[in-house]
Amino acid sequence: MEEPQIGAELRALTNSIRRSLEYSSHRQEINYATGNNGLILHYIAKNEGSDIYQKDIETHFNIARSTASKVLCLMEEKGLIRRQPVASDARLKKIILTQEAVEINHLMREDFQKMEESLTKGFTDEELTTLYAFLQRMRKNLH
Repeated sequence: MEEPQIGAELRALTNSIRRSLEYSSHRQEINYATGNNGLILHYIAKNEGSDIYQKDIETHFNIARSTASKVLCLMEEKGLIRRQPVASDARLKKIILTQEAVEINHLMREDFQKMEESLTKGFTDEELTTLYAFLQRMRKNLH
């Protein structure tokens, strides 16, 4: 019998999660805030009250400056974010969610909460703590 492969199992789980979210109850309303847009949107919303700049997006998601710039430009075109100049440094532009993005983020959080409940059903708190520790260790091993 072939030995189980963690990477293959995690990829299969990721694919299942993605498919499930594609058929979520709010899919229609959040259709154009998918993938990286949705993750970035969530990151900005989660850090509400803090100034978020392109460099923060680059660092948090470990992406190149050119990639971050393209994604943020598209998000701005879609009306999800605004880039506001900072008075103290004309080169910096603070990233701010539009009202539409705030509403989309709320719907996405509802869908993710349902997903988390499905994923963790039947696990004890101790098992979840152990699982999170293992996943974090795996991520750290790759960096």
